[in-house]
Amino acid sequence: MIFDFHTHCFPDRIAARAVGKVAFECGGMIPATDGTFEGLKNAMKEGGVHAFAPLSIATSPAQMTNVNNYSASLIAENVYPFGSIHPDGENAQEELERIKELGLYGVKLHPEYQGFFVDDEKMKPIYKKISELGLPLILHSGKNPGFSAPCHCTPERLAKALKWLDTPVIAAHWGALQLEDEVLTYLCSLPVYFDTSQGSGIIPRNTALKIIEKHGCDKLLFASDTPWGTPEKELRLLNTLGLSDSERADILWNNAMTVLGK
Repeated sequence: MIFDFHTHCFPDRIAARAVGKVAFECGGMIPATDGTFEGLKNAMKEGGVHAFAPLSIATSPAQMTNVNNYSASLIAENVYPFGSIHPDGENAQEELERIKELGLYGVKLHPEYQGFFVDDEKMKPIYKKISELGLPLILHSGKNPGFSAPCHCTPERLAKALKWLDTPVIAAHWGALQLEDEVLTYLCSLPVYFDTSQGSGIIPRNTALKIIEKHGCDKLLFASDTPWGTPEKELRLLNTLGLSDSERADILWNNAMTVLGK
């Protein structure tokens, strides 16, 4: 059984535009789907994925309501959408409550697209509310090809922010995209999950093995970042790591069920 904890799709009417914009900003990335929910479902089926989490991002305060309404429309058997708030939204706290009421399974924040440092003091009340609601939080962590320095969620900053959270926290991209040495220094062994998206072809095999040895397979979540990756691509890296059957089961399925309380 495979659960993909990090995927994306967009409403049909804006999918082509949204995917094209991100692809352009990131230097011409080639998306694996057309950005629609139907395209995502097909990619999951082709990749042998049995359940998945579509993640949405409110890139401005004005987007929060529509983003979360769309996310809620995706809820179905084996589909576990996350909502999003914008930290600068005046009604961000109320929108977090609505995310819970809508039945969404967690919150996605992207410090680069949303323009905040993960350890900024202004985030403390937002983290407190997310924790009170028992919503898992997934954060883009590390660099992003569409943005220049400074990086808004480094492992060192995230380690500080974790002290303000009391809910499952997932640091995307093996803890921090293209900052794996800092992951080993600051995040491994802390109470945080890493997802495996954007690892294959980027993280050296030996580095992935070091992260697993120091952090444990019980805190890794399989993820592809479709449409920017595919399940097949990310499985290729896992298949080189010499994992036992029980370790694979934890990464591919069991840990996701733990995070979601299933």
